[in-house]
Amino acid sequence: MKDARLAHKDAYELILEAIDVGIYVPGDRLVESELAERFGVSRTPIREALQRLETQSLLARDGRSLIVASLSHDQMAELYVVRTELEGLAARLAARHATIEEVRVLRGMVADDYKLLNDPAALARANRRFHKQIHLASHNRYLVQQLDLVHRTMALMATTSLAIEGRGQDALAEHDAIVAAIEAGDGDAANAALKKHISIAFEARLRHDADVRLAES
Repeated sequence: MKDARLAHKDAYELILEAIDVGIYVPGDRLVESELAERFGVSRTPIREALQRLETQSLLARDGRSLIVASLSHDQMAELYVVRTELEGLAARLAARHATIEEVRVLRGMVADDYKLLNDPAALARANRRFHKQIHLASHNRYLVQQLDLVHRTMALMATTSLAIEGRGQDALAEHDAIVAAIEAGDGDAANAALKKHISIAFEARLRHDADVRLAES
């Protein structure tokens, strides 16, 4: 029984990571046999993992097939509303509870991430790491769990706003401001800085999506 649970967990996390890093993107069909071969696990844990991902709305039905779900405009807007509030709360709590060591880690992440400005994919991964560190610095397990769910759903966006010209540089400057507020222990400023950061990212994504639609029309 123990081995079965571990296999189930491994299969779920492997598929989720593959979606998160863009191996599978919205619209891609997921086939049990192909996934089992790719990840070197049996089809039973793959099947259970797919069912779990479907329950979480990360996968959708297309006839008899399961595909990676995509977000409509309204779903994306709803997601950003929730993300903004939860991320802002995490920053506020981090300003209250983060240790000196956690603040140093955040500072180091921002400094390191400036080296990734010419690699949007790597910068996107680093961005997720940075936000996760703030979540952990909130020292609130229930908030971390909810933010994990939000960020899993963010993986359904096929592109990253950090790929937009100039956005990476601006995003890191915004990260600097967030860390400064957390370091100062100013919960209101940390909350405001992180909410502003998410709002700017959302606006950049909306503009990008509008430009794509125009180019395709």
